[in-house]
Amino acid sequence: MEFDYIIIGAGSAGCVLANRLSADPAVSILLLEAGGPDKRMEIHIPAAYTRLHGSAVDWGFWTEPQIALNGRRMYQPRGKTLGGCSSTNAMAYVRGNRLDYDDWAALGNAGWGYEAILPYFIRSEHNEQFEQLDPRYHGRSGPLNVTYATRFQTPLANAFVEACKQTGIPENHDYNGAQQAGTGLFQFTIKNGRRHSAATAFLKPVLNRPNLKVITHALTKQILIRNDRATGVEFITGKSQTQQATARKEVILSAGAFQSPQLLMLSGIGPADELRALDITLKKELPGVGQNLQDHLFCGISSLCSQRGTSANFHLKPLNQLKGLVQFFLNKKGPMTISPLEAVAFLQTDQLTGVENQGRVDMQFHFAPVHFGNDGKADFYDLSTYPSTDGYTVLPTLLKPQSRGYIGLKSNNPLDAPLIQPNYLAEDADKQILLSGLRKAIEVMKADAFGPYSQGISLPTDYSSDDALWQHVLAVLETVYHPVGTCKMGQDVMAVVDADLRVHGIECLRVIDASIMPTIVSGNTNAPVIMIAEKGADLILGRKMVSTSDDRVASI
Repeated sequence: MEFDYIIIGAGSAGCVLANRLSADPAVSILLLEAGGPDKRMEIHIPAAYTRLHGSAVDWGFWTEPQIALNGRRMYQPRGKTLGGCSSTNAMAYVRGNRLDYDDWAALGNAGWGYEAILPYFIRSEHNEQFEQLDPRYHGRSGPLNVTYATRFQTPLANAFVEACKQTGIPENHDYNGAQQAGTGLFQFTIKNGRRHSAATAFLKPVLNRPNLKVITHALTKQILIRNDRATGVEFITGKSQTQQATARKEVILSAGAFQSPQLLMLSGIGPADELRALDITLKKELPGVGQNLQDHLFCGISSLCSQRGTSANFHLKPLNQLKGLVQFFLNKKGPMTISPLEAVAFLQTDQLTGVENQGRVDMQFHFAPVHFGNDGKADFYDLSTYPSTDGYTVLPTLLKPQSRGYIGLKSNNPLDAPLIQPNYLAEDADKQILLSGLRKAIEVMKADAFGPYSQGISLPTDYSSDDALWQHVLAVLETVYHPVGTCKMGQDVMAVVDADLRVHGIECLRVIDASIMPTIVSGNTNAPVIMIAEKGADLILGRKMVSTSDDRVASI
């Protein structure tokens, strides 16, 4: 088989790339996906997303034991189906902070500052509330539907926003607009009450293009390298059948922050000593492959709710789930049409000081109308373990961690999971920011706005004790599963790709996914990955973004 472009991974980035590259009928594209089609019903029902964890559409990775977390191994869900994590995540649409991207440019990555990448966010987006928002920041003609939850909302969402305002966090109706800081309702990738994944938005509308071939259940074994040039791929289909495909122009690696570096190393690109120790022939020494792993962490604080039937716990009961499903399938309304998240706040903790930090945030509050409990007994990824009592939760989220981890190989077998060592909370600064956010979250939950609903927070009564609060963190801390950075963009010795996303020292090979982020963005990562792929497609095709007469954006 021979194609112009071979894309490895049909996740958020891969679906965008397949759409944009195949728009030219003169080129041929092969898209390889290790998982299967996105046929599982729960993928398309927003409220059912947690049922995807541990299922056939989840890689279900685990970290190495984390020293700072008493040796816990942390669960790492990753989408294994068309759409990747956009088919299995909580659908939050968050672009991050403009200074995140200006930081990338300041590191030597020309063309990646905020003003340069904003048009790519706009190009992807079809915002249902476009007329109510600032058109300088939003689109209405892109493939990806973005909306506030309009078909169902608990009263707890507005109570959270009011509580934030009462405790000094200003209201912000659009955290994806002129500024990020403040509190408001979440924006989601949902359309007509159904998940709008990258597969639904970008891939499925173009599957009938004759120049695009998609192969599912195809696990890539290695990228074929000859004379410092990527020439194709070797992949496994069925039980053990190995096939090869040749790329006339480029191989594009979009397997995500865990598996993109894994595949580079399996192909002989990475730290020389590690590869030789596993009997992998070294093709190009790049010591930064797999390094620079960053992720977001959050810890929930739950309160019992005094009004029965108000929170999502009520809808988790079997009979109520059945009622919700009937409502969903009949008219696409009701509790099944929304993400488990409802509202959000972005803020600075007292750990951020100085004029240079104006506009930055280091803390995000995810608000969920769900009672997780405060004792650590509930498995965050298993609905059956949640308390049956009504309640709600604020999840303080560490946005700019200082700790860095890495991805390695356990063996030279491509069927083995990668070695994942995030080194969570290795830096004391991360602990201090989490504690600061936790104290602010407690203040929000004790605000008058929650008065009609709250039955109290069952945390240690000695709120002044950092030790008591930290024990709570250790009991309930989880990853927000936003791994990035393991094939970072830059020019230093640890960089893996340049500003055009080309792998240093290897021709015709690019990495286009979350792994190229030099530093993690200040918010949920799916929207930035889609932006990276939009820009990556233009880089491949040699196009530049320009403004059109109606202030929309286009490429030439």
